[in-house]
Amino acid sequence: MTWELFAVFIGSSVRLAVPLLLAGTGELVSERAGVLNMSIEGMMLTGAFGAAVGAWATGNPAVGLLIGIVAVVPIALLQALLSNTLRANQIVTGIGINILVLGATTLGYREIFGARSREQIPGLAKWSPPLLGDIPVFGEAVFQQVWLLYLGIVIIVLTALVLRYTALGIAIHAAGAEPRAADKSGVSVTRIRYMGVMFAGFMSALAGAFLSIGDIHTFTEGMTRGAGYLAIAAVIFGKWTLTGTVLACLLFGAATALQFQLPTLGVNVPNAFLIMLPYLLALLAVGGLAGRQTAPRALGEAYIRR
Repeated sequence: MTWELFAVFIGSSVRLAVPLLLAGTGELVSERAGVLNMSIEGMMLTGAFGAAVGAWATGNPAVGLLIGIVAVVPIALLQALLSNTLRANQIVTGIGINILVLGATTLGYREIFGARSREQIPGLAKWSPPLLGDIPVFGEAVFQQVWLLYLGIVIIVLTALVLRYTALGIAIHAAGAEPRAADKSGVSVTRIRYMGVMFAGFMSALAGAFLSIGDIHTFTEGMTRGAGYLAIAAVIFGKWTLTGTVLACLLFGAATALQFQLPTLGVNVPNAFLIMLPYLLALLAVGGLAGRQTAPRALGEAYIRR
């Protein structure tokens, strides 16, 4: 492998990991607060569709991004309502929302763009940090990325600081680990969990928008293709830590990038295996083969105040 191909591989791995990084960060906060948000896939797909339609209708991808975020708000509210207020099964409701969104976005896509449309949609511009973009070989291949990637990095860093050093971060951890104790200390567990789900919706909207108007500049039916579930698996793989989740997302991104890199190098590996590889790694993570895992104690359990 030449340095040029290695640089392209690194750049592709990062680009393909971005939707997982964004959605995974939101899912981590939601799960730390105690809500297993299985509707990440549907939220991502809604964000992708809303951003694509908004960018297509206005000709402005920034407006499309805002529309994608707004479109996810009702989905996130529905998930929060079902999980926290109605205390419904979080896994069942999440999967139900995903199915509903898949059908709704498919219908909307066909009504707006037509059944076989591949119309190009205005996309977000690329940007590279000063100096880093000028590095020989690696500068353009690695650091010339859609600006939403760098905004996502800023949000992830801020999220890490909030979770580790602020009272809000302590409340989020407490809501998922010891909700009864948190309630007795004056923390509204329901409010924290609502905030966790809404933040997951916001991050999923960014992830979906990156797919449609940041990466390929179009929308296709079911274009997330399980990325939301990979984001959930990344949280488990990362053992419910932000650093671990980020590393897991980068690993999944690299595994996806191999689909395009290995054939270029002349490595004879069945393409079906390369397509399956990220999901195989996710299965190993969920199956507990990635090491000992300690989930938040109250994860997935509805809190009933007494």
